[in-house]
Amino acid sequence: MTLQRRILILVTAVVLLSAVGVIAVVRASSRADEKDRARPGGPEVTRGEVSLTPADGAPRIVLRNMAWGPHRDELVTVPAASPGGPRTASGVSCLRFHSAAGTGVCLQAEKGGVQEQYRAVVLDAHLKVVSSHPLAGIPTRARVSPGGHLAAWTVFVGGDSYAGTNFSTRTSLLDLRTGRYDASLEDFTIVKDGKAYRNADVNFWGVTFAADEQTFYATLATGGQTYLVRGDLTARTVTTLRENLECPSLSPDGTRLVFKKRVPGLSADAPWRLYALDLATMKETPLAEQRSVDDQVVWKDDRTVVYALPGDFGADLYALPADGTGTPAPLMTSALAPAFLGS
Repeated sequence: MTLQRRILILVTAVVLLSAVGVIAVVRASSRADEKDRARPGGPEVTRGEVSLTPADGAPRIVLRNMAWGPHRDELVTVPAASPGGPRTASGVSCLRFHSAAGTGVCLQAEKGGVQEQYRAVVLDAHLKVVSSHPLAGIPTRARVSPGGHLAAWTVFVGGDSYAGTNFSTRTSLLDLRTGRYDASLEDFTIVKDGKAYRNADVNFWGVTFAADEQTFYATLATGGQTYLVRGDLTARTVTTLRENLECPSLSPDGTRLVFKKRVPGLSADAPWRLYALDLATMKETPLAEQRSVDDQVVWKDDRTVVYALPGDFGADLYALPADGTGTPAPLMTSALAPAFLGS
């Protein structure tokens, strides 16, 4: 056998072995993908049309899908009457999301580049981008006002957890009526104990809006303490109301806030319990959830709040009465950042 023939046989063998390897990888990837699509016990997710103003008027939930598969992290929708049913996926991916009155805010990771970048996009009722704003850090909170005219979001610019003290946040506000964009709530005047207050360690997070599209509530952290603040968009002020209150969420009727509170004696990694605050009397009521909730709850209606806890695929949603009665009830698996629309 000549040297040339031996080389030809060797090259042919290498090519065949490479082809076999590629086929094996493709088949394994395909099997893994099929497994993700049909993971036992997981929700059924298919691509379809998603709207922030349901055409049939029936109440719906739009949320971030956490189920493994080709639609993970996409906004999906389900009827509010059957939250465990099949999900319709939009093709729009969000890390954090909220919506009201046909307006959505979606905090996204941008593709490409060496270092991951993030942006906030305002969406119309058909999930088309109205405006886009670069983010200075990791997305953590998002809210739209009840009338759909205001949006707010919070990112971590240092650290990645509220549990400790070594973190820094930036909270931004956008008025869709005027286009005014406040890149940092720290530019507002802080009124603390009746006096103007400034400190380099100030952080804000967890905005929630009132129905007047003017008033908002949020968390202020400074001097090792957290405070509930009430904000005024026209006056551009935030005024402290109460200590030890984080991630407030205002009820649809505007009378109560549900928030997370640090409770002495709990683990430093899981320090919170959920409470309700009556804004007329300033009376606190502990809710019937004994686990630590690191989330800004959303209101399903005037009686029930919904929040996320860690789950098998990232997060699951639970529902709980907002008056301190009852017990937590599982609402949806593999789900995060819900918005209840049309209810």
